[in-house]
Amino acid sequence: MLPPLKGIKVLDLTRILAGPTATMLLADLGADVIKVEEMSKGDDTRTWNPPSAATVSSAPAETSHLPPESAYFLAVNRNKRSMTVNFKSPEGLEIIQKLVKKSDILVENFISGKLATMGLGYQDCKKLNPRLIYTSITGYGQTGPYRKAPGYDVIVEAEAGLMHITGEPDRPPSKVGVAATDIATGLYAHGAILAALLSRQKTGKGVWIDCNLFETQIAGLANIASNYLISGEEASRHGTAHPSVVPYQVFPCKDGFLMIGAGNNKQFALLAEKILDNPELASDPRFATNEARVANRVELVNIISGALLKQERVHWIERFTGLG
Repeated sequence: MLPPLKGIKVLDLTRILAGPTATMLLADLGADVIKVEEMSKGDDTRTWNPPSAATVSSAPAETSHLPPESAYFLAVNRNKRSMTVNFKSPEGLEIIQKLVKKSDILVENFISGKLATMGLGYQDCKKLNPRLIYTSITGYGQTGPYRKAPGYDVIVEAEAGLMHITGEPDRPPSKVGVAATDIATGLYAHGAILAALLSRQKTGKGVWIDCNLFETQIAGLANIASNYLISGEEASRHGTAHPSVVPYQVFPCKDGFLMIGAGNNKQFALLAEKILDNPELASDPRFATNEARVANRVELVNIISGALLKQERVHWIERFTGLG
């Protein structure tokens, strides 16, 4: 079977993570992605090491002066062709404009309005190629007081609430272990691009897709944001626990930790009867429903922790296996 995006040409003017994630996913689906990089050093993440991949003995001699590619860069730039162009020169601009004419999709993550000053904004590219799907990935979108501000995953995590709800209750806010906002924005952009390709089949016209980190992270708050809108109560940090489901967190055992999640009463009954050998827990009024378990969180967590600490992790994993 042919890759679904075979024959689709993508002009990739992105760097770092959010944009490269989107274009890599398109490349994975068969699109021909040409990544255009800065002349002197390429994508910033090429040198974000250690670690980096080992150089190969079969590499062309003219590349011997180049540093090894970082694991970070390689993680989001597979299946792409790469070139360097100086946008600011007339010759470089002409090269990009020729690529625009031949491309189905353009993805860029410059500060809002920057490419327009260079003759490569949406309106400029639309004149060259009315069928072009032009995708902008920014920190805060094309309008508003922060449209000219650069976007950084960790800053948006803080501004949009993700860090506020991440970490232990008695500790400072914590960032997520990976750049989740960048990755999620790349996924949103990728999905919007696929939808635009379908739309173009009907209309014959391209579109301008506006994705940004801040709105992506607000959307990513999901039930946490919904809880606030409905109850008016601000969320807090729960570590690995869940504000609305108990038990749903990491528990200690004799030689490590286990993550346990009982999302309904049936699962909690299985935990009590088959794992903890304490079937009375499931019928105890303090724990018989999720609402009751949330109200009596501390007591139930202490009971479960006390039981799990008696055995090593492999013992409990064996008991859990096959129970759902």
